[in-house]
Amino acid sequence: MAKQVEIWNDRAEIAARALMLCQIAYSEAISQSDRFTIVAAGGSTPKVLYELLATKDWDWSKVHIFWGDERYVPVSDPQSNEGMTRTAWLDRVAIPAANIHAIPTDADDPAIAAKQYEQHIQDFFGIEAGIFPQFDLILLGMGDDGHTASLFPHTEALKVRDHLITVGNKDGQPRITMTVPLINQAKEIIFMVEGAAKAKSLTAVLATQGDVNQYPSRLITGNTIWLCDRTAMNQKK
Repeated sequence: MAKQVEIWNDRAEIAARALMLCQIAYSEAISQSDRFTIVAAGGSTPKVLYELLATKDWDWSKVHIFWGDERYVPVSDPQSNEGMTRTAWLDRVAIPAANIHAIPTDADDPAIAAKQYEQHIQDFFGIEAGIFPQFDLILLGMGDDGHTASLFPHTEALKVRDHLITVGNKDGQPRITMTVPLINQAKEIIFMVEGAAKAKSLTAVLATQGDVNQYPSRLITGNTIWLCDRTAMNQKK
């Protein structure tokens, strides 16, 4: 699949470019299927994008928001990806509540929550188990360690190929995450990566060959656009 790498000066430029790509994806999806499915990510760079998306004059009744991963905390927790997305974007637009497809985090067992979210996605797309649906756009970040979503180095979640959703693990704390094959199925995937702390991992992830267990973002091989700033790419302005 296609992999495109773009280098920008800073977070603001990355967010502006991501906004443009979101607009294109939205327009194409509405034209083709009269709805737009977008998967949100956590992190500081996506937050800037979400604040920009909140200003768009979209037909929000046709936009459906999902999440690529979530910490196993209530939406009121400062670490909640859903909570951040709502504050920066969703609470500021007229999107129907039914169009916000949040990851459940209230089950006693995260594995139960993962199954619930998988079933919810299957019901939304009208598919049977074993079928991987195609989201219009998936937004992703990358951690200093090369992880994306909640696909962390040397964890069992990296190996899951028969489910849409699984339980991730970060230092013993459970996460709910989309799986590698589900992410790769998307029509378009946008990575937003900034900062010198990510330079080493980014170099390894974008290299021709490398260890997918050490740098899980290498597993994302779908139709991908990488929006990186110069410090993450080890370049001077």
